[in-house]
Amino acid sequence: MSDHRFDPSVADGRWQRAWDEARLFEADSQSDKPKSYVLEMFPYPSGRIHIGHVRNYTMGDVLARYRRMRGFEVLHPMGWDAFGMPAENAAMEKGVHPSGWTYDNIATMKGQLRQLGFALDWSREFATCDPDYYGHEQALFIDLYEAGLVYRRQAQVNWDPVDMTVLANEQVIDGRGWRSGAEVEKRSLDQWFLKITDFADDLLTGLGDLDGWPQKVRLMQENWIGKSQGLEFSFGLSDGGTLPVYTTRPDTIFGASFVAVAADHPVAHKVAEDSAAARDFIALCRKGGTKAADLDTAEKLGFDTSLTAAHPFTGDPLPVYIANFVLMDYGTGAIMAVPGHDQRDYEFASKYGLPIPRVVAPSEAEAARPFAGEAEAGDGVIVNSRFLDGMDVEAAKAAVIARAEAEGWGKGTTVWRLRDWGVSRQRYWGTPIPFLHCEDCGVVPVPKDHLPVKLPEDVDFSVPGNPLERHPTWKRATCPNCGGPARRETDTLDTFVNSSWYFLRFASQPANRPFDADEVAKWMPVDQYIGGIEHAILHLLYARFWTRALASIGKLEVKEPFASLFTQGMVTHETYSRREGERTVYYAPSEISREAERATLIADGGEVEIGRVVKMSKSKKNVVDPEDIIRDYGADAVRWFMLSDSPPERDLPWSEAGIEGCARFVQRLWRLFGQYDADAGGEDTALARLAARTVVSVGEDIEALAFNKAVARIYELTGAVEKAGPSATRSDAIRTLAILIGPMMPHLAESGWELVGGTGLAAQQAWPAVDENLLVENEVTIAVQHKGKLRDTLTAPTDASREELETLALASEKVQRSIAGADIRKVIVVPGRLVNIVT
Repeated sequence: MSDHRFDPSVADGRWQRAWDEARLFEADSQSDKPKSYVLEMFPYPSGRIHIGHVRNYTMGDVLARYRRMRGFEVLHPMGWDAFGMPAENAAMEKGVHPSGWTYDNIATMKGQLRQLGFALDWSREFATCDPDYYGHEQALFIDLYEAGLVYRRQAQVNWDPVDMTVLANEQVIDGRGWRSGAEVEKRSLDQWFLKITDFADDLLTGLGDLDGWPQKVRLMQENWIGKSQGLEFSFGLSDGGTLPVYTTRPDTIFGASFVAVAADHPVAHKVAEDSAAARDFIALCRKGGTKAADLDTAEKLGFDTSLTAAHPFTGDPLPVYIANFVLMDYGTGAIMAVPGHDQRDYEFASKYGLPIPRVVAPSEAEAARPFAGEAEAGDGVIVNSRFLDGMDVEAAKAAVIARAEAEGWGKGTTVWRLRDWGVSRQRYWGTPIPFLHCEDCGVVPVPKDHLPVKLPEDVDFSVPGNPLERHPTWKRATCPNCGGPARRETDTLDTFVNSSWYFLRFASQPANRPFDADEVAKWMPVDQYIGGIEHAILHLLYARFWTRALASIGKLEVKEPFASLFTQGMVTHETYSRREGERTVYYAPSEISREAERATLIADGGEVEIGRVVKMSKSKKNVVDPEDIIRDYGADAVRWFMLSDSPPERDLPWSEAGIEGCARFVQRLWRLFGQYDADAGGEDTALARLAARTVVSVGEDIEALAFNKAVARIYELTGAVEKAGPSATRSDAIRTLAILIGPMMPHLAESGWELVGGTGLAAQQAWPAVDENLLVENEVTIAVQHKGKLRDTLTAPTDASREELETLALASEKVQRSIAGADIRKVIVVPGRLVNIVT
């Protein structure tokens, strides 16, 4: 029997070293075992892991360990999504090089992940900023270019005039650069694009086969791809020109009261040639982001061009405006504005006193119903629309398209919300785009034997903007076609490109090419992918596109990269704050003393306000450092807490009481392992049945990622073993528990397995075998009622006859006290369920 406490500070490191020495978690591509590829979205090396990482990777680790115990050859790798703006920000703010900052962070975070005992194949580790990795990415980019899936054109972008870089829509906050705070401008720049729109239909239809994905994620992607049917036609303009437009709501065509064009539309440029006011307005429009949400909330502004557009049915002249909420990159850069049934159009028409006709109403009787301060975008009956009156929306759409095609002024068209993926970034810390610009030959790919095109080390971040653009020598090159001088492309690739194929490189890592297709085919698709819902659209959509694109040029056979997807909830924590003058100051949990419903600041004893339980964030300081928790409680207690109580798809509230309870359970199990008696005799059939059911159910729960249910079953079995008397069955159950907890608490499992006399490492053991006979229920619980109330419950054989059940019920002392000698008129027996006694 063990007479000391389990000490994770000793055990954790000991067993981690043992796993490493045995190279236990390195995947063998040549194995003839069935394969299982388990992958969590790899982290950005920001400096330290956070508790959300711990939850995410614990879930994947439990599944990977379990499948290995079930006889699978498991690939469970780890790497680093290492390019991006934070490293450049660190370079500018701290005077360090992005490379050094990144690799230092990787070393720190890798050490923290190792402390948790994750069963990761570190032999396949890489960072996307490794030249070996991004050199292969450059080769793939050239392959896609040669296949016609990469091109370069002018595009409207968000430009930060202070940082002098293009910003993604997500980096524009209230019209300002997320880092500089400068007002963002719209600029037209030459940009590189990937033809994701070529795969729009396939990406959309493919969602129907992703049964292992959450429905909400599939719906988000479906909406992002945005397939719609509409009408394409051209307005005749009063100056003799034409203006092409596209509308998804041709049913509302009689509600059009004006036409609007983007500031960069040719019509706007033509007007600006003779109008300084138009030029000033266009300059104003270029300030502000291109994010749809910003366009929705910004004040709607317009410039009257004095042109009119003829309505295709009525011939009525509609005024033509340049408008700040219309973008050149969406549709044709011009819109048919229907203010009654589009909110942005409504706000614009209200500001400029334009008509707001109603052409859709709840019923024909409400054709004159006024608008209640906003547009009505929903379905209904068409009204005030001549030959369309009385139709529903879909019938009216079809009728307008049919009339337009018959009369030759328009046609029905399928359009997509999805736009080609702009991958140019005017930044240093990213994959250099592997192309040269030659005055004679134009744009030329870098020869593959010259890859990787490496980033220069000697860069200056003291001046805003892209250091590659102003580097004195790096961009000078020789054209491989003509031998003349050429200029390197100074844009780098969007970091989403790095994460769009990393799972392929994990599966296969030849030195001379990005991956081996045959080896990839053995592992792909990823069997279980785990990550946050925030990546539901861009990362997952881009990865699906990239895989399809490579398959289309013969590089792969697989099209869908992730067979099953799980999006875990966040780890949350209450906040602590108090007012100091005009501002609210937040405090970290480590600064707080918490007792009952009261919290005080340790530094001065003053009371602080306990706020809501919300997502952990640096701004609110409600962050728990995993390293501190591991030091205080051990890796297994932390892992157990991540899996307990809350379903994994829901948020998990962090609590000190919770982690302390998990640490106590670790010690309970340790004491139980110390009670193992190899010489004990006797059988306990009920305990044997519970142990068998637990083994099966825990396995099923892990496969279903229902970790909280598996935890509950282990608690139940532990309690039953603690209460049971000495027997061979009890010893077997203790031994079973040492293996059963292995995926969840691997360090304790190893120590427990050693304590009960197990040979080899617990992590090398097979999942416990079960006697199928123990799973067959041969007893049932029978309820016995008298006068409509439950008087007793009995355990009886499942095949007990009516007469036997009646006899057992009447023999019950509780039942006899209830009957109290009264005459029994009738006994109703429902086999397997109930005995009802009537007196």
